[in-house]
Amino acid sequence: MGDRWHIEVDRSVCIGSAQCVHRAADAFRLDGARQSHPVDPDADAGEQILDAAENCPVEAIVITLVESGEPVFPPEE
Repeated sequence: MGDRWHIEVDRSVCIGSAQCVHRAADAFRLDGARQSHPVDPDADAGEQILDAAENCPVEAIVITLVESGEPVFPPEE
């Protein structure tokens, strides 16, 4: 079994560009206020989810490993 990721969207930062939805439609949705949220906050690790986080124009998406809490994105400096 692969890694599980915990996905969070900082709604105070999200601008509703929908880049995450375009890149990972199974993982993100926009609500009525055009704010992104993960479909499943704890999801199987996947390239599309990472691509969505990396391409968020305001870096509102944070991904950590479910088991350890270790950061996946953004990477620690």
